[in-house]
Amino acid sequence: MIDHLRHMAIFARVVDEGSFRAAARVIGLAPSRSSETVSDLETYLGTTLLYRTTRRVALTNEGRIFYARVVEMLRSAEAGLNDLNALSVDPVGALRISLPSFLAAGPLSTAVAEFVRRHPNVAFSIAYSDHPLGLVEDGFDLNVRVGWLDASAMMSRKLAEGRRVLVAGTAYAEQRRTPARPSDLETWDWIRYQQRSDTTEMTSASGEVERVIGNAQIEVDSIDAVYHFAVQNMGVTILPSFLADRGIGAGALVELLPDWTLRGLGIYIVWPDKSRRESLTLLFVRFLAEKGLCQPVDGKAPGERPLI
Repeated sequence: MIDHLRHMAIFARVVDEGSFRAAARVIGLAPSRSSETVSDLETYLGTTLLYRTTRRVALTNEGRIFYARVVEMLRSAEAGLNDLNALSVDPVGALRISLPSFLAAGPLSTAVAEFVRRHPNVAFSIAYSDHPLGLVEDGFDLNVRVGWLDASAMMSRKLAEGRRVLVAGTAYAEQRRTPARPSDLETWDWIRYQQRSDTTEMTSASGEVERVIGNAQIEVDSIDAVYHFAVQNMGVTILPSFLADRGIGAGALVELLPDWTLRGLGIYIVWPDKSRRESLTLLFVRFLAEKGLCQPVDGKAPGERPLI
């Protein structure tokens, strides 16, 4: 019976994700193994639960009835785990979270390490990516987002307001006339970050707004790569302040138009309103708040630690 309970949980995940491959990715199984598990369950029950195609699965009538019962069972089990975790001095469980790649070596990752040391029975699976990852659809318990949030059904806390800096390689900038306003950069070579709009908007000290679209010779999907090409004197670009300051301090980069400002990007921690592991998720969020890494979404907490 215990094995069949596990089979039922895998069956429900396949239905939720829409395919064996997607379910296997979330659970950490080989796609063939997830398919075999559901087939074993169907053999045990003596009925077909899923219609299979090359890319998707669909519930049969029997599968629809069975799925409703399995979901009810899983919710009861998760509620029991959450209740026990809430009472437990030493919480147990696993959290699957995602962070932007450029925050990998920073306070958030350090906080994860400290949380695990404090709670040795809690495991983390962390996806570092500069690409937007879906919270529910990709099976995460908690995501960190830069500049964008999900629908209002999601819970969120603000971590920081990221400052961005317009920079260019020192040697590259020395070969050109010092720009007085953003429009002067129209003829410069640009290093474009794929997750950012092609249009760069800047505001002067007097409140004047100007937009510029530069010619991008290089386009990448990694902030670290943007930094690398900038110090290689390949053009002008926008970097988070911690990377810009590193390059400027080393003499490899110069800041352009220091009297003009770029719009900051909010950094948020986001989790579902009805999290699968609610008590564990909230425990981690409260831990981040205690470390000074969270602030109300509509305000800034005093003494916050900068993340970028």
